[in-house]
Amino acid sequence: MVGTPTLAVIGGGVIGLSVARQALRLGWAVRVHRTEAPGASWVAGGMLAPHSEGWPGEDQQLRIGLESLALWRAEGPGSYRDGLPAEIVTAHESLVVAVDPADVADLATVRQWLADQGQPVAATTAARDLEPMLARHIRHGFLAGTELAVDNRGVVAALAADCERLGVLWAPPVAELSDTADADQRVIANGIDAPALWPGLPIRPVKGEVLRLRRRPGSMAVPTRVVRARVHGRPLYLVPRADGVVIGATQYEHGRDTAPAVSGVRDLLEDACTVMPGLGDYEFAEAAAGLRPMTPDNLPVVGRLDATTLAATGLGRNGFLLAPWAAQRIAEELEG
Repeated sequence: MVGTPTLAVIGGGVIGLSVARQALRLGWAVRVHRTEAPGASWVAGGMLAPHSEGWPGEDQQLRIGLESLALWRAEGPGSYRDGLPAEIVTAHESLVVAVDPADVADLATVRQWLADQGQPVAATTAARDLEPMLARHIRHGFLAGTELAVDNRGVVAALAADCERLGVLWAPPVAELSDTADADQRVIANGIDAPALWPGLPIRPVKGEVLRLRRRPGSMAVPTRVVRARVHGRPLYLVPRADGVVIGATQYEHGRDTAPAVSGVRDLLEDACTVMPGLGDYEFAEAAAGLRPMTPDNLPVVGRLDATTLAATGLGRNGFLLAPWAAQRIAEELEG
């Protein structure tokens, strides 16, 4: 390559923007192909939670998640959070709790697996001492003290603004990979649409509903931590925002349907009020559904496909957590 190397990033969500910003910092001329419609990054809880997302046997996912959490937690010039406003971080710990005896046993299995690997999680039988708004019968759980949560929409907006400051060019989406042939390198980072550009990528859409509740005057306070729960075997998360909470997440395969289903919204509301009854006084602000790009082994597809093409997709339900890690891996490939 002669002169300034050029990069085309296909996808304008948290992964595409993270990749673009890292390349801009390294001196690449970057063009981002994106749609105007909000995608999966708009419908997310924003949890950075490798411990509380973990499950026995998923050792590689845990390792990658911990590497990326460290990148999120780093501060100073050149860090991932450099240039992002401090208020995008909405919580600094995760409290994982159980509702019934079977849920308690499941959480004990996860906590023991994490503890056996030396991970800093602390068991508790007094969960309400940490989050007093929990239902009275909820006592058992564990605390993941190094996890974070971010405002997903704030992160996307801040990344886009930082890319603009660094000189990114915005472009419309592409239908064929050949539409980016003028770039020295190109990165496929458009989530569930990646196989349309590179047939054979093992990506499939998995639907999940996410609700937003807004606190009303006189309602219970917004929780200070992310609260994750097992509710009769179903996973639930409650993520703080400045004005309320984000609730998720259902997960099922339903093609490319993004309409919130009554059954999914009902289950989330019932489970949320089972864990924190005071949420019943909140305002119901939004119901949305997104499509997560999942892989058969739940591991991301991040790396080189050929001499001029890379992929950064398949990050599933952990797109925000893994965004710094994906951007770093792609940057290493570009520079290497």
